[in-house]
Order: sequence, then C-alpha cells, then structure tokens
Amino acid sequence: MNDDQLLRYSRHILLREIDISGQQSVLDARVLVVGAGGLGSPVLLYLAASGVGHITVCDDDNVDFSNLQRQIAHHSDAIGRNKAESAASAMRAINPDITVQALTQRLSGAILAAQVAAADVVIDASDNFATRHAVNRACVEYRKPLVSGAALGFDGQVTVFDLRHTNSPCYHCLYPDTGSSDEMRCAENGVFSPLVGIVGTVQAAEALKLICGAGESLNGRLLLLDALNMQWRSMRLQKDVGCAVCGIQC
Repeated sequence: MNDDQLLRYSRHILLREIDISGQQSVLDARVLVVGAGGLGSPVLLYLAASGVGHITVCDDDNVDFSNLQRQIAHHSDAIGRNKAESAASAMRAINPDITVQALTQRLSGAILAAQVAAADVVIDASDNFATRHAVNRACVEYRKPLVSGAALGFDGQVTVFDLRHTNSPCYHCLYPDTGSSDEMRCAENGVFSPLVGIVGTVQAAEALKLICGAGESLNGRLLLLDALNMQWRSMRLQKDVGCAVCGIQC
C-alpha cells in the first residue's frame, strides 16, 4: 500500500481483526455483485469505499423514477441509464483507485460461470428466484462463497453459503427450485426504503469479513429482520444431503 492508501484505509488498519494484511486482502480481492438495485446499491458503495480492488457489477435493468426511493447508488440524472453503469460511476466517484467492471446483461450460461469462477466472493443482490438459483448453482460448481440477501415490504433476510466447505448448505437447500414463476416483487408489493439499506449493508459486511478472514460469518445461519418492529431472529441452516444441487448423490 502507498501512503494515500494507508491513510484512506487507516480506520480498517487500526482494527486488529483486519490490520494491514486484511486490508491488503481487500485490495487484492475480486467480488462479483449480481444486481445494482436496492440491495446492490449499499453493497457496491461500501465495497468501493472499503477498497475492494476489482468489483464486477451486473444488471440488465435501467434506472426508473420509482427506484430513487431506495436505490441510493442512482441519482435523478441517471434515469433511463443502465443500473450497472450508473452504479459503476458512483463507485468510481467514491474510490477512483479501484477497478469496476459493469456488465449490462443478465448473467447466464458460460458468462455466468466465467464470472463466478473468477471471483473470490459472490454477492446475490438480485430480485428473482431464477437468477438466485442460477448464481447458486455456479457457486456450488466452483466452490465460491455466496452472500445472499432479500427484502420485501418490511421483512428482510441475509445469510452466507460458504461453499468452500463441504458441509455448507446452499440456496437450493433453503429454497428448492420448483420451477414456479410465482414470486413477490417490490414493484407490486412495496418495500420500506431503509430495509434494503440494512440488508445490503449486512451483505457488504459479510463479504468483507470473508475476504479478511475476520470473525465468524453467517454461514449456516439465516438472519431474519422484521423492520416494522425492528426485531432480528437467527435460524440455523443445515445442508440437505439430498439436495439436487449440492447434496451427496447416492
């Protein structure tokens, strides 16, 4: 690290759980963030501010006027612009020393596999089950830690599937893929603006901890937030040995 980096990241370096070696790991890290909306916005801004060296953000959607209530990476002048490109501009403004790659298509197939394989940590900030299951399958295949979050109405959840460990559950263990397209979206049901900020910030924290090797991750635990009454619950998750994606096949 040069003198400017030592000053910029000094508050991280002062933490004995991170120190210089942990911050260097952050600078060297590659993180893939799927989604640049409500959850992705705080994730991306905090990762950029923290100095993650290479961030790839993918989103095929454009900024809409109704997004501005909660998607804090985007401003009024970004309406109509692709969300990944808009968020990339915001990240570069916060920290011009990092490398940001904006992908403006929905990841699938070989492109998704290549991006997951290249990442140290994958963060799912998407808003649909099809994407979540596709990202999960790729993370299982390449044994990449996956930080998963969701928010709707006043209810949020966040967990980590650290697929580097054979006993870790995966997203399919928690929510089996039934192939049904019946799912709730904030466009039809609404979402409390700060909720996505809370969940997304926890996702960013978990990703940084995984990179630094600091503390204990949420692997094997699901945090549930009732923001209306501001109550957190924690549930234990176990691997489904019969899981069609990560289970032990007989």
